[in-house]
Amino acid sequence: MSAEGSSAERLRELLSGDAVVHLPGVHDAVTARLAVASGARAACLSGAVASAVGLGLPDLGFVHGSQIAARARDVVPSLGGVPLLADADTGYGNALQARETTRVYAAAGIAGLHLEDQVAPKRCGHMSGKAVIGVAEAAGRVRAAVDARTGIVVVARTDALSVEGIGSVVERARAFVDAGADAVFVEGAAPADLAEVRAALGTPVPFVLNRSEAAGSDGEVPDDATLAALGVRLVIHPVSALLAATRAVADVYAAIARSGRAGEAPRWAWDDLTALLGLDDQLLLEERYAEEVTVR
Repeated sequence: MSAEGSSAERLRELLSGDAVVHLPGVHDAVTARLAVASGARAACLSGAVASAVGLGLPDLGFVHGSQIAARARDVVPSLGGVPLLADADTGYGNALQARETTRVYAAAGIAGLHLEDQVAPKRCGHMSGKAVIGVAEAAGRVRAAVDARTGIVVVARTDALSVEGIGSVVERARAFVDAGADAVFVEGAAPADLAEVRAALGTPVPFVLNRSEAAGSDGEVPDDATLAALGVRLVIHPVSALLAATRAVADVYAAIARSGRAGEAPRWAWDDLTALLGLDDQLLLEERYAEEVTVR
């Protein structure tokens, strides 16, 4: 089994379990290593984050799947086998493009993708002005991703809740499951919405839930036991780390501009960073190879 396939199987195991797993957002090799060090069992790569970090642009459809795949190629090796769930937006076109996007993502080592039913170019799921395509076309994108036969986990996302209501969500979720989706992702769903979809489907389908600061504060957050009972298996936290890092960087830059030094701005020691990056192991390898050359 390939490395990609094994990470996809690990992600499927999480979906088939009975507990909720939280996926921190990662966007480069350092954040990937930090996620692994924290004990994360899986991680996620957001299109909004890729657009922000890679392009300096908001989540309005500027980033393409090839750019997300390129970023994943930087992230995946530092995850050490921890599966990565990546944003595939709308598949970047019709069903044919969704199929090719799936192949490109799998080749980049991505374990799973979530594919949505917005009109292209899409908007951030928490913005107004969204529009969704028809059910048949949306299900066609999902079917094409499944038919790519890469082994990658296909999560079918719908943004229809805020556009067309819960009836449309149920119809779409049913069509996605029939098309072969491994899980369903209802953007903006409250527990009551998930309960209604689950009851309407009649079969246990794992849900993916988005816990993004882009949505603002929605009051009390359901605990994991409540979510698990509703069928939620993965909760993504796509932008938390980037928002925290941005705040920290802004504070350091402000301190440097103000006083010419970083001063008291909280930051890691250099040795902590090099330890995270495996400096000691690399130096031991360097010594070993030097000894082999000397012996010969």
